[in-house]
This record gives sequence, structure tokens and C-alpha cells, in this order.
Amino acid sequence: MQKVTLKIEGMHCGGCVKSVTRILQELDGVEIAEVNLESANAEVTFEPSQVSIEELIEAVENAGFEAQQA
Repeated sequence: MQKVTLKIEGMHCGGCVKSVTRILQELDGVEIAEVNLESANAEVTFEPSQVSIEELIEAVENAGFEAQQA
């Protein structure tokens, strides 16, 4: 397992947090996705053999948010 912090822009409410959390958790290989509105980031624990950091970022961006590795 690997852990990465993603900086996420565009979240304005709890609904945004739920959306980003759901998007990340639906990806194969993601074990835990903890999204924080106040710090505007997501702590993601994932299996790198199943999903890459680039794929995590792409999934968040496809949902309308900006994301990058922190």
C-alpha cells in the first residue's frame, strides 16, 4: 500500500467532499480516501499495482475539481 496527499481545488461544501470521496473510493485499488474541506486535500491509501497517482488525479478532475499531488 502507498499513501499520497492530493491538493484539491473547487470544493465548497460537504456535498463536494462526499463526491470526491466517492469518486476516489470507487477506483480499483483505493483502500481509504479521507477528504478534508478545510485543508482542501485528500489523503488516499491505495495499491500502486492497481491504480496510479495520475489516475487518482484524473478521476477527480473528470468530476470537475482541480487536483494535484501535494
